[in-house]
Amino acid sequence: MAIKKTQIYQSLWDACDELRGGMDASQYKNYILTLLFVKYVTDKYLGNPYAEITVFDKEHDPESDADKKVGCSFNDLVELKNDSNIGEGIDKVVSRLAEANPSLKGIIDKDNYFNDTKKFGTGREMVETLTSLISIFQRPELDFKNNKAGGDDIIGDAYEYLMRKFATESGKSKGQFYTPAEVSRVLTLILELDKVNRNNYKNGLSIYDCSCGSGSLLIRAMDALPNEVKNISSGYGQEKDTITAGLAKMNAVLHNKATIEIRDGNTFSDPKFKENDNEEELKTFNFIVANPPFSLKNWTKGYKDYGRLLDYQEPPKKNGDYAWVLHIIKSLKSNGRASVILPLGVLSRGNAEYNIRKKIVDKGLIKGIISLPANLFYGTGIPACILVLDKQDVSNRDGIFMIDATKGFKKDGNKNRLREEDIYKITNTFVNRIEDDKTYARFVGYDEIKNQNDYNLNISRYIESGNVEDIQDIEGHIKGGIPDSDIDRFNVYFDEFTNLKNSLFKNLRSGYKELKVNKEDIREVIHKDVDYIEYQNKFNKIIKSYRKFAFEILNNIDNSADTKELIKLLSEKLISDFQNLLLLNKYDCYEVLLQYWNEVMNDDVIVVKQNGFEFAKSIEKQYKESKKKKNENDDKKTIKDKQVLGFDGLLIPKELVINEFFLKEKNNIEEINNQIQKLEEEIEEMINDAEEDCSLYDIIVDGKIKETDLKAKIKELEKEADIKGDDKTDYDLLIKYKNCIDGRKEKATELKNKEKEMEDLVFKKYDKLTTDEIKELLINKKWLDSIEKGLTEYYQTLSEKLTEGIETIVDRYEETLIDIEAKLKNDEKLVLKDLKTMGFEM
Repeated sequence: MAIKKTQIYQSLWDACDELRGGMDASQYKNYILTLLFVKYVTDKYLGNPYAEITVFDKEHDPESDADKKVGCSFNDLVELKNDSNIGEGIDKVVSRLAEANPSLKGIIDKDNYFNDTKKFGTGREMVETLTSLISIFQRPELDFKNNKAGGDDIIGDAYEYLMRKFATESGKSKGQFYTPAEVSRVLTLILELDKVNRNNYKNGLSIYDCSCGSGSLLIRAMDALPNEVKNISSGYGQEKDTITAGLAKMNAVLHNKATIEIRDGNTFSDPKFKENDNEEELKTFNFIVANPPFSLKNWTKGYKDYGRLLDYQEPPKKNGDYAWVLHIIKSLKSNGRASVILPLGVLSRGNAEYNIRKKIVDKGLIKGIISLPANLFYGTGIPACILVLDKQDVSNRDGIFMIDATKGFKKDGNKNRLREEDIYKITNTFVNRIEDDKTYARFVGYDEIKNQNDYNLNISRYIESGNVEDIQDIEGHIKGGIPDSDIDRFNVYFDEFTNLKNSLFKNLRSGYKELKVNKEDIREVIHKDVDYIEYQNKFNKIIKSYRKFAFEILNNIDNSADTKELIKLLSEKLISDFQNLLLLNKYDCYEVLLQYWNEVMNDDVIVVKQNGFEFAKSIEKQYKESKKKKNENDDKKTIKDKQVLGFDGLLIPKELVINEFFLKEKNNIEEINNQIQKLEEEIEEMINDAEEDCSLYDIIVDGKIKETDLKAKIKELEKEADIKGDDKTDYDLLIKYKNCIDGRKEKATELKNKEKEMEDLVFKKYDKLTTDEIKELLINKKWLDSIEKGLTEYYQTLSEKLTEGIETIVDRYEETLIDIEAKLKNDEKLVLKDLKTMGFEM
């Protein structure tokens, strides 16, 4: 069975609906995620004696005392449905699962009680709520035993989906358990974890997160490693909050990384990872990723140093930002690298933090700094930065690479999010040390940092904002004419379309030009420009070549396909192809591809990978859900009733099949629809134009005419022996109206029959689709057409931006000060004239 991740997401969110309202998202997330975890490990590990997680049902519980046998599987939870002690029973199953797996003890079974009357109600309310919750996890799309929809990544992604939704709902003070996936990817990619060479880590590779929250950042870092390195790598995470540590452990298991060690405890007072069991020495790691709580106020409570402050001043007692930095530095191996998210203030604050920052810079430990957009994180809206620490080659380091990424994001509700193009631009720029014109990234030498800026690392001191001030030209407003300086802002276009400037403008006087064509013709002049047409041809040629490349890759998808490698090939080719088409931003082109990949194509490719192209014949029924009373005597109890509305292809939309094979039938249906529309317009027109003294007007009620009233009025007129004169006109109008009504009814019946015929033809066609037809529909008509459409729409903004920009500067200087004064004087004369007419003398 192949299920799309969107279906899994919907079922999980339905589970949340059962609890929403009874408790805050920061609370109910723990229950939902615990049930997801129990369901997943049951489906994957039940009865497997060699599994990473031990799972057994009540019948196979090794407990010798028969009365104490419980079981720790989801099957045991199903047995509890409608049981009066269901809350207590669920707690026992979860507790038994923790007992059977020491790594889960104190993690999934602590402070997470289902037998809680304050959260689930008492008596029958608790029984029904928890029974409904378990039933949702019994849905076919959540059967991970048979589900081939992409394996562990799909389940892990579903867990991530829930975490992000919970973080969004939890509010400012409770969303800190989750680092947005986009930011996590940046942290891992700038460490170049995907390029790690196994030969350099013969004794194993370790990755650590000292404030791991729900584990997403650590898991993403582990997942970024090359396949040949993953089996010699180890992950370690510590989280102060016990429940959140439980989320992290479950997250690791769901991502098929059960070996990651998650410990709960305070990193400053009780660091859990020690070197060779030496209680006085912290364990060191090859890589560290971290998004610690910003500006922690109570970090010194119970603090034990373990050499973390050696050579450094103690950070402020009410601000733990540099305490995290020093812990990370101490926890890195001699050639280790780290990326850590910190509030922007760490780059410039004074006193103790200045002294610590100065020493870190002098030691050459900072390889790079990246400033991020504000409002990315769920726990805070303040701006943040990424500090990249690197102990390797510190003696040869002569500066810091800086990136200002504050402007690259999109709005997502009340938060900001990094786009795919932002992630790629940041990581590609940092890894390859690409310097631009000092408005995005540059390498800053130590002399500029130390001597010219006294160790202030605020990026605004080193990278210009890039904002161009829109300056109004006074002479242009007074005398008229468009300043050359305003026109020169479009030189990026005029350099490419070399004749366009002369086609649009002519000299007026020194430093000023005027429009050579009518303002209404600007767009047409641009589109007819020879260079513009040639540029469009280049674009079309690239699209054609890219489609051919992409089809060859996508045509060979099978169960051995690596989806991450596949999208890497597609995106690298796209960026390479558009690299030299200067007016198009290659990062924007990349965003078009990746956005479609994330929203649609990745899901499709995973299904094809697991089931083959033939699976694209599959269809899914579409339902309309409505609620009805469960018991006629009880208004509060309702159940969802499903009504089948039709069907659509699971992978190939019905519309594509129709356009490819049944275009004639589709056009016939559209023609009937047009005829119905025309009749409806005639009907509406007759009603609107009906005069008060006509019979049609007499039977109009609230803008409508009842068919019974119409028939009665016609019969009334027909009783007269001789219909003539005004009565004849009246009668003819009624008959015309009736004919339109009858015609609409007849066409509606014809439409329904034709649509049913079309539905039957399409339904049968799905099963008869050949492999070549499937590939044509899925790869060309769905995937590549969608990508091309997105790129074409982006390309079309070129001429629109140019057209709108030129129209703006033309409008700006079109009316001179002299024109305005003349108009004011004329308006004044008219007003005085009107006042005089009214008897007022000025």
